[in-house]
Amino acid sequence: MESAAPRLRLIAVECFERPVTLRLPFRFGVVTLREAPQLFVRARIRTADGREGGGISAELLVPKWFDKTPELSNDDNFNQLRRSFESAQRHAIAVGDNTAFGITASANAAHRAECTKAGLNGLVASFGQALTERAIIDALGRLEGASAAALVRDNRLGITTALTPDLDGFDLGTFLASRQPADTIAARHTVGLVDAITRADTAGKRLDDGLPESLEEVIAAYGQRYFKLKVGGKIDEDMERLAAIAAVLDRDAGAYKATLDGNEQYENVDAVLALWKRMGEDRRLARLKASLLLIEQPIARGEALSKPVHPLAKDIPVEIDESDADFDVFPRAKALGYTGISSKSCKGFYRALLNSARVAKYSAEGGHFVMSAEDLTTQGGVAVQQDLMLASLVGATHVERNGHHYVDGMAGAPQAEQDAFLAAHGDLYARAANGRVRLRIRNGDISLRSIARAPGLAAAVMPDWSAMRPSTALANS
Repeated sequence: MESAAPRLRLIAVECFERPVTLRLPFRFGVVTLREAPQLFVRARIRTADGREGGGISAELLVPKWFDKTPELSNDDNFNQLRRSFESAQRHAIAVGDNTAFGITASANAAHRAECTKAGLNGLVASFGQALTERAIIDALGRLEGASAAALVRDNRLGITTALTPDLDGFDLGTFLASRQPADTIAARHTVGLVDAITRADTAGKRLDDGLPESLEEVIAAYGQRYFKLKVGGKIDEDMERLAAIAAVLDRDAGAYKATLDGNEQYENVDAVLALWKRMGEDRRLARLKASLLLIEQPIARGEALSKPVHPLAKDIPVEIDESDADFDVFPRAKALGYTGISSKSCKGFYRALLNSARVAKYSAEGGHFVMSAEDLTTQGGVAVQQDLMLASLVGATHVERNGHHYVDGMAGAPQAEQDAFLAAHGDLYARAANGRVRLRIRNGDISLRSIARAPGLAAAVMPDWSAMRPSTALANS
């Protein structure tokens, strides 16, 4: 497989930032997010035959998800993620000539060791690695005039089982060759812990900015039929909130499906089982419970991989998300009864693909294993397009999308940049009455046609670098 992949090296990296202000506060886990910087990466590669080309990636610096230590400020969290990226790109450059995947595989141990020494956990370490590898993938695709899907199918990235030895013997080449992005993907709407459920809940605090402000309005505006419901770890409060949500979904959302996201707010599996039991006893939640596809990481990561979850997983797939800190986690989680894992572009393009191969392998061996595609408030433009492409490549038919709800379109980007993305990806975006370019969701679906065709990793145009500030992430590299 690896022989088809060109050898290349990462020769230069630049990074920039742009502030993002949310139109609505987003409560998940222990934080209510109102603003955060978005990091943009511009990388340059050189192939063994001397050709050079550039690639890009982008991701929001989200506080209190990668590291939820209460004593850390948002700025502390931002700097952790910048530090991770600085380490990841430096170790990737130090690898020298290798395949695109080979650079990640060769740099992984040293990068993670440096992060550990600096007090950065595995999820933080993954962030820097994810941005670096996506920029390299994009650069190779642009240089070869090939889409990311084509690079994966032909294994021009050189993906092997070097970081996932449990996949030795699995036909990875055939699996990769089967990766074909769909024309559309369903958007799964997130209902955060402080989100309005009905229009009446917005009384006295409406924005009236042309976008939906409550779950009720989201369904009417977008026709969505997939939903992700946050729970907060307090069973009585969670039950009442879920009942209020169920009343709207049962009435307005047709034949809907949903997932529960615990965001590590429950101490152990017994606490989650207590919630699950209560849900089964409450007639208000009968249809909602029957619609649930999975429960996403309800247990705090300090406990999540310490005890079995079989008593819960026998009733519904239980998924690892925040605990997915490195390439070796999924097999460990499986041994404890977990039957699912999430794909997030901020955790790694290759890790998601290899974990999706594990889902295929484990399912073929017996049992029902799942992989869901999740958001971390990815923003319109580069970040959301790269994440959508990854979600389709791992086989997801629906993906959590929340950035377009909590942020007004491509807010913060110059109008010319917004116009360029709209011109290149007219199936993905639409222009609002205020001129802002926003994600287009029709009948609950997002079109993937233009991003699937784009050379590189999903973005046919570049952002406006002159409209960003240089990031401090590389100040000491």
